[in-house]
Amino acid sequence: MHDILPSRLVLLAVLVSSGALASDSHEKIVIRNDMVSDHPGVSTSSVYVSGQIATVLRFEKDVDPAQTKLLGWEGRFEPLVVGGKTVVIVPIRNLDRDEVVPLLITLVDGTEFPFIVKPKSFEEWGWTDHQVNVFKSPDSYKAVLASLNDSLKRERDLREKVERFKEEENSVDHAYATLLANGQVKKTPFSRRLVYRPKNEDMDIVVEVFSGPGKAAAIVTLTNTYYGDDWKFERAYLTRDFTSFTVRPFALRMDRATLVPGQTGTIAVVVDQSAFETKNGDVTDLALQIFRGDGLIQVAVALEASLIRR
Repeated sequence: MHDILPSRLVLLAVLVSSGALASDSHEKIVIRNDMVSDHPGVSTSSVYVSGQIATVLRFEKDVDPAQTKLLGWEGRFEPLVVGGKTVVIVPIRNLDRDEVVPLLITLVDGTEFPFIVKPKSFEEWGWTDHQVNVFKSPDSYKAVLASLNDSLKRERDLREKVERFKEEENSVDHAYATLLANGQVKKTPFSRRLVYRPKNEDMDIVVEVFSGPGKAAAIVTLTNTYYGDDWKFERAYLTRDFTSFTVRPFALRMDRATLVPGQTGTIAVVVDQSAFETKNGDVTDLALQIFRGDGLIQVAVALEASLIRR
């Protein structure tokens, strides 16, 4: 009994610290269910991780710590934390894109679960796994319940997305952003204040910053000059400076989210005056950060409060 308590305390400490890190890095929180198949043609399950963020694997039965191993973890991961039905993985740093690590988890009844630990997914909307619930039998009560919850969540997410699209269709800022993304600046109330070309060896970038009545805007034009891979838009954030995590609202439109080599795309952003205002009634400058598919910042744009015309 005395040996179990410290492990659980360590596990709790890891989870608390990782939650703070996930929040600070704007990570997309993903909790998913993995139905493991016995079919020989089914590939080993993958787990997607990010540096300094805990990924939790939950099983239906207790895990055997002595038979649970992460191969070649030294220098790349903290020691595995195993307690009860839970295994916690914490990478010390972000894994390289082609860096994968085998993980073998064994339950107390001898059941083995092989995994491949991979860097954060590079799909169009990539993610880091924060919790993976692993089920051996898809017909078990917990597996059926998890599958039902997944279906309800997908339905809820789809409903929220539809409602958000409806709101955006009626939003003035989104209408302006659509016009800007389509090159119809003259149909908007914005006037261009600044144009510059950030240097990048794999991307030709042109940034245009606009001033408007009660609003500011920016157009980022990207041309993929890297002839080795496609470029993918991942996400954009608007904060009060380049180190702040206080996210501010804005409208965004783009003509394409993926750029094949040689292709050009446009991202337009419109920011209302209220986003520049603090709780004290003062105004502050803002920073727009656009992230690409591998999680790195592609371009950062400073939006000064002076862009707002009264």
